[in-house]
Amino acid sequence: MTDIAAEVLIERLADWGVDTIFGIPGDGINGIMEGLRRQSDRVRFVLVHHEEAAAFMATAHAKATGRLGVCLATSGPGGIHLLNGLYDAKLDHQPVLAITGMQETSVLGTGYQQEVHLDHLYADVAEYNLIVDNPTQLPGVVDIAVRTAYARRGVAHLSLPNDVQVAPATQDPYQHVAPATPPATAPIYLSPPGMPRTEDLEAAADVLNASERPAILAGAGALHAREEVLAVAEVLGAPVIKTLPGKAVIPDDSPYAVGGIGLLGTRPGEELIEDCDTLLMVGTNFPYTKHLPEPGKTRVVQIEADPIRAGVRLPTEVPMIGDAREGLAGLLPLLKPRSDRAHLEKYQRAMDRWRDDMTALQSPERDPIAPQYLMGCIDRAASDDAILTCDSGTIATWAARHWTIRGNRQFYLSGNLATMAPGLPYAIATQLAFPGRQVIAFIGDGGFAMLMAEFLTAAHLNLPITVVVNNNDSLGQILWEQMVLGFPEHGVRFGRPASDFSAWARSCGGYGRKVTDPADVDEAVRQALAHDGPALVDVNVNPDEPPMPGKVGYDQAVKFAKAFLKGQPHKASIATTLFKDKISQLSR
Repeated sequence: MTDIAAEVLIERLADWGVDTIFGIPGDGINGIMEGLRRQSDRVRFVLVHHEEAAAFMATAHAKATGRLGVCLATSGPGGIHLLNGLYDAKLDHQPVLAITGMQETSVLGTGYQQEVHLDHLYADVAEYNLIVDNPTQLPGVVDIAVRTAYARRGVAHLSLPNDVQVAPATQDPYQHVAPATPPATAPIYLSPPGMPRTEDLEAAADVLNASERPAILAGAGALHAREEVLAVAEVLGAPVIKTLPGKAVIPDDSPYAVGGIGLLGTRPGEELIEDCDTLLMVGTNFPYTKHLPEPGKTRVVQIEADPIRAGVRLPTEVPMIGDAREGLAGLLPLLKPRSDRAHLEKYQRAMDRWRDDMTALQSPERDPIAPQYLMGCIDRAASDDAILTCDSGTIATWAARHWTIRGNRQFYLSGNLATMAPGLPYAIATQLAFPGRQVIAFIGDGGFAMLMAEFLTAAHLNLPITVVVNNNDSLGQILWEQMVLGFPEHGVRFGRPASDFSAWARSCGGYGRKVTDPADVDEAVRQALAHDGPALVDVNVNPDEPPMPGKVGYDQAVKFAKAFLKGQPHKASIATTLFKDKISQLSR
């Protein structure tokens, strides 16, 4: 059988270690599908129900494995659908390759059906972006695309016209007029050195050794550096704040952990930011500068892989360019052990109080069901190596505060894009990558409804994912954001008929259960986790439970009150919920 260009494409990706491609076939990629068929013993094609989900799955694969994620879509509308998931990869700095089709070269520019110039459309999202118009460009441009995705931690895009896909792999249709031939490349990527410069390490150590109230802010770039973060925290006596994408950097029950900062953070985390005299930022580009120290008030040391991002959020006295693990390992011998633990112990006591407050909100007596209780049931029932994927919205708050990182647990969500709907596709991709581990998707009703067809994908693949829908029949995060601006809520509640996603799960052949009684939550979650196949529990939670910040600011309180005065339609229920929250905490 004659090799076609599309087969060379798939062969080269297999040489790079790609074993899974997510996507939907279409008439713009029939040649690529043939390439996949011919290489099906090396590369698995996962048929999904929406191209957006395919891009989310590729992003989740990259996040969970550290390897290239690959998604595939047809020309025109299929390629357009990939964009949201690709921006998730771009903003969270994940290596992803998007492969799309294109109309055959003879009709390009004629307004042919579905002719969308995807290279133009992808110009902002992609670090490498190419229409392949000569079969002999392969496999060289594949190597360059993959290396670019890894090196720049972002998206690469290759678009193959229909006729190029099925052309003989060695066919060169043009006369060469330049003194060049396609380069002979290899499927090899070498990571740059990760150790910061010696003089930068020494300068950083001087600043940290002189500190009296140090703090560490660790992000997703430090997920592979748990032991090093803990070792530096021990030597400095420094509490560790974690960004939400970096939640799994160190265990939540560590004596150094003080939770997060920002609207989803903890009170001790916010207080530490205000109190620390020196901040060591490791693997984070935390964007919410309002929650960072006042510029000039705190000395800042940073380990950052990308020179462009060093010092972007705060004036950084000592920026170090390098890998988080290698940088901390190089820094550690230069640090002086701190015998005075008063600063650390202060925040350990604060975290003990905070954990008690959070536990108090997980009350099984509350009716309607408290979302904190639902997340608490998941946390208690899940294994110590479970992986939780999460959507954006109020559910991210409940996961941030009530999903406990312990053992080898992991946590993934759309960090910087903070888009709705990736939770379910993330769970599918992660379960495929780690078939022996428990994978749980914690999703709001709004996000689940957007890509709920992917539960059928999980059923077709017989994946034992567990989906828990935190159902408040509203866009909860937007509801509270409107109120914090001082406006009564508007256009955020879905109304009647109320949704029941458990029926959809059962229709797909999976486990599905609707829960409205607090007494049934724990049992339903445990049964779903024990089910051999896809399972879904749809839980009606209190729609008037506010995701309060760890530390409520005066302006926030005033505007919240103004929303009540201007006619907030559910103010009585919200006030009652807030009262019950406070009583629960005081009665412990």
